[in-house]
Amino acid sequence: MALYEIFVTYKKGIFDPPGATAERALRNLGYEGVGSVRIGKFIQLEADADEVAVREMCDKLLANPVIEDYRIESVGEA
Repeated sequence: MALYEIFVTYKKGIFDPPGATAERALRNLGYEGVGSVRIGKFIQLEADADEVAVREMCDKLLANPVIEDYRIESVGEA
């Protein structure tokens, strides 16, 4: 089985509520040098599939391609 790591984030220009909340909280804690915070999802997937099939899984279920971008990394065998 192959092991994949998938990183999902909101597309540029899409409001990121968890990121905005963390950004405000960090500033409230005194970290004034914080620019922006973006929070996403990390998915680790073991599958007997090639990257094309994993991309289909992302498009159909693991990410929302309308508002999210994702990056797939093949990290070897599980």
